Amino acid sequence: MPPVEVEIAIVGAGIAGIATAYYLCTEHGVRDLLILDALPPMSLTTARSGENYRNWWPHPAMVAFTDSSIDLMERIARESANAIRMTRRGYALATRAKDVSGMVASLEAGYGATAAAHIRMVDTARAGANYVDCAPHGAEGWELAPDGIDVITEPDTIRRHFPHYADDVGAVLHVRRAGDISAQQMGQFMLEQIRASGGRLMLGRLASVERNGKFALLIETDEGSARVLAGSLVDAAGPFVCDVAAMLGVKLPTETIFQQKIAFRDRAAAIPRRMAFAVDLDPQILDWTAEERDLIGADPSNAWLTGRFPGGIHCRPEGGESSDWIKLGWAFNRAPVAPQWEPACDERFPEVVLRGAAALQPALKAYYGRLPTDLSLYGGYYTMTPENWPLIGPMGPAGAFVVGALSGYGTMAAAAAGSLCAGWIAGAELPDHAMALSLARYADEALMAELGESENKGIL
Repeated sequence: MPPVEVEIAIVGAGIAGIATAYYLCTEHGVRDLLILDALPPMSLTTARSGENYRNWWPHPAMVAFTDSSIDLMERIARESANAIRMTRRGYALATRAKDVSGMVASLEAGYGATAAAHIRMVDTARAGANYVDCAPHGAEGWELAPDGIDVITEPDTIRRHFPHYADDVGAVLHVRRAGDISAQQMGQFMLEQIRASGGRLMLGRLASVERNGKFALLIETDEGSARVLAGSLVDAAGPFVCDVAAMLGVKLPTETIFQQKIAFRDRAAAIPRRMAFAVDLDPQILDWTAEERDLIGADPSNAWLTGRFPGGIHCRPEGGESSDWIKLGWAFNRAPVAPQWEPACDERFPEVVLRGAAALQPALKAYYGRLPTDLSLYGGYYTMTPENWPLIGPMGPAGAFVVGALSGYGTMAAAAAGSLCAGWIAGAELPDHAMALSLARYADEALMAELGESENKGIL
């Protein structure tokens, strides 16, 4: 059988690979491209996405990058009559700390020259009277939501607008250009445009790549081996991005970490349906009884459950106001693993994440020891660089590109990542942050020293 010849082959049909193909078609007029994956589109990491977005990051380059991605998602929402189900209730980051000057300094660093326009201090009753909460800004009114961040330290304002939070919360940082979308719907919208432009999809596992004028790909399919010849190659293989790069003799500076989430029906109505995406910033020790703690600690394999956990646990309503599902996640795992096609979850995680989330939202204690039997436990991979920035741009031999290391922010970053990678491929004018998000940043000693000194890597 003669090889399939294409202008561009994209390895990976997750949301990043699909977005790259979409912008190659819609922004640069590419018609002859092939998306290759061993699994159906968006069925591995993308299917496990938290589906949240935010422009809050501890560095201006990442703020600019995610702002551009939100711009692109907003355009899709308008073009599709909001088929991607965009909402904008924001991220509400809670802490028991009374002094938030360090957090404000981090915000100022992230927003750079625009910090004064972005950050609003809600520290008096008068300022609290001017604060507008997130309730009106569901799927019907996301365009009406404000921008910037409200740093709320005035106690009555916190109690009035976040009554479901624990009484000891001392401050809430409400990131306003943030919310959630449907990654699956966005990907389907993009796939329709890709197919309409002539793009194709092939199901099969990439077995090898050789560079001999063109990229020669050997694909193992259900029908046997197939060959693809491509002028350009994009490595968008998600957790397997390093495996594809290695076929081209490239070693990427990434590691892959498995993180888990749960979703279940909130029959006890513990979480308000219009609640912002809630994040508990504070480290904690899980809320076990003394008897439970002794029993758990006596088992060496479970003793870690009695230790100190990092902050960052999060919770939000799932499925719109007519739904009663909620979603909880906690990216506390720090152990790199080799990715698997069918990763196994830890059956202890649901009770762990529930007790962690209850520290901020005490009403969740109604589920201690009695989580619903129809609970969904699932996990996905955070493939990340040491600084938790993506890799987008040229990779190794001429004509090879990477769009990957999107860690836990693949959904929110996919549009900008795809557009940026497409721009690299097409030789288009690139945004100011393009070099910083490519492999070229590792030659920038000043930038790498700056990132190495930062403790906040934006991991949630």
